[in-house]
Amino acid sequence: MYKSFLSWRYLVARRTNLIGIAGITVGVGALILILSIMTGFLEETKNTLRGSLADIVIEPSPYDRMDTEEPPEPGPFLEVVRKNQYVAGATAHLTWGGILAREGYASAASSAGMSGTLGNGMPIVQLIGIDVEEELASTDFEAALLREPPAGDLFARRIAVEDPKHPFRAPSDAPSDDFLRPWVVVGERVALENQLHRGSVINVATIAFDGKGNAAQSNREYRVAATFRSGENEADSTRVYMDRDALMDLLGDRMNFSQIVVRLEDYDRDKDAARSSLGEDLVAAGLLDGRGLKWEVRTWEDLRKNFLAAVENERLLMAIMLGLVLMVAGFTVFAILSMMVTEKRRDIGTLTALGATPNGIMVLFLMIGFWDALLGASIGATLGTLGALNIDAIERKLSETIGFQIFDRNVYMFDHIPAVVDPSAVVLFVLGAFACALLFAAVPAWRAARMHPIDALRYE
Repeated sequence: MYKSFLSWRYLVARRTNLIGIAGITVGVGALILILSIMTGFLEETKNTLRGSLADIVIEPSPYDRMDTEEPPEPGPFLEVVRKNQYVAGATAHLTWGGILAREGYASAASSAGMSGTLGNGMPIVQLIGIDVEEELASTDFEAALLREPPAGDLFARRIAVEDPKHPFRAPSDAPSDDFLRPWVVVGERVALENQLHRGSVINVATIAFDGKGNAAQSNREYRVAATFRSGENEADSTRVYMDRDALMDLLGDRMNFSQIVVRLEDYDRDKDAARSSLGEDLVAAGLLDGRGLKWEVRTWEDLRKNFLAAVENERLLMAIMLGLVLMVAGFTVFAILSMMVTEKRRDIGTLTALGATPNGIMVLFLMIGFWDALLGASIGATLGTLGALNIDAIERKLSETIGFQIFDRNVYMFDHIPAVVDPSAVVLFVLGAFACALLFAAVPAWRAARMHPIDALRYE
């Protein structure tokens, strides 16, 4: 009983112990906050890219189609893919690059972007032709159409879709005399940067190739029906979705599709087996020759492996560096307890004379380290968790207060700061703080236990 009572009295009586507590608080809080953000970046990347790329992407080699007079149809690919036991849905995409221009007054901004006078660079967009019904069953396109921007987000212009099941259908307020311009869906940032609204006319120009390699300019006018928000800045600022037939018409009917996107029943469980199985099925059907199979059938993680590996490595490096903060806090606990053992030599001698055992003396000083860890880790875990859960709102408030954008949403992939608090990681960090504090408290506690009572009582 005396060990708990005296250890707490020694702790509160010596204010320098607050330094050790503060060090552990900062270490644990920083570990939870920073690693929650890094984990959030990984998870958000996975969720975002899985929605836009589905789970598996099949891109037949273009060299296998060079000698064909007619472009291949996606039907045979989809038939084989949908029969696979791991597949929940699949659809064809036709992707192509283009240049976006506005009508009327806004065309001046497009011209300036092309010439570089505004420093914006060329207004290049990624054109994606889809089959709506199959797209909705295979990707998160419908969720992107319905997703609302966060409150106070200045980097988006939302044009709500009237019917998410038919996003390319003319809105109810569409001009009744315009039957020639197809309707498209653009990213929110595309709409913002080009000052688009519902019904805006855009001109998309591109280069189309014939079967002999000859290039020709092709352009069409389209009307904007709605915007989408994937949460991935790159997609929201470059993509234009349209009906696949409309994009085929723009390209002169020389391409029917460029890739097959696949959604699996259970991606985490089946991704490796599904990739191998789909490759074997397509080779057996004569749709792929198997020579470049690892480049033709890939999971979305294969397509983004460099980025994901970089974030994972950064998370590991941050954990190591922030772990050093706990080490510094441990050295602080060691220094404070060493001085305390020296100052309390008479108390140690008195306790020993009254019957305290060496083990009891050692536990007494170890408990001071325990209190340091308990208070520091508890406060740090609470502050770190609350900070991680509210980091986006905190950043927006700080940016507004100091007048400087801390997290530039135009630069990073996401339109918000993602954070995922892993309870098991929080427990691990707290246990690590206890282990560190007790480890560094063990040496001064061992010194106190070895102190001879006669020498301790004679100390002045």
